[in-house]
Amino acid sequence: MTLHVKTFDELTNAELYAILKLRVDVFVVEQKCAYADLDGRDETALHVFLTDGNGIAAYLRVLPVGGYYDDAAMIGRVIAARRGEGLGAEILRAGVDAACSRFGAARIRIEAQSYAQGFYEKGGFVRCSDEFDEDGIPHVEMVRDF
Repeated sequence: MTLHVKTFDELTNAELYAILKLRVDVFVVEQKCAYADLDGRDETALHVFLTDGNGIAAYLRVLPVGGYYDDAAMIGRVIAARRGEGLGAEILRAGVDAACSRFGAARIRIEAQSYAQGFYEKGGFVRCSDEFDEDGIPHVEMVRDF
């Protein structure tokens, strides 16, 4: 397993295509959620992903402070291509590390799908909002301070 942390400009065409395909396969097709994945924020994000012989095994993006929230970096689009292998926890740790080391984040916020709240709590995040609807899926906002 190889960890990659890249800016948008550092991604190869093949990496960008694989990332976008994985995001669409999971968030649009699997979850049956029509939403604007291409939101204009990828260009300012760090793209954190794990690869193995099968391609991208896990992915997330990190937005800098001010890229979504004025007081925090943001982690989003968290995906493990295969479940039950610990890839989600591994990519979340890598994303937190990237937010702190590359963006100097003292706070990270996420908008977690409600069913995944326990997963993010294991990663040190604390729920800080009531449940809300995002594109037809229940979400909660969570935060982690350093």
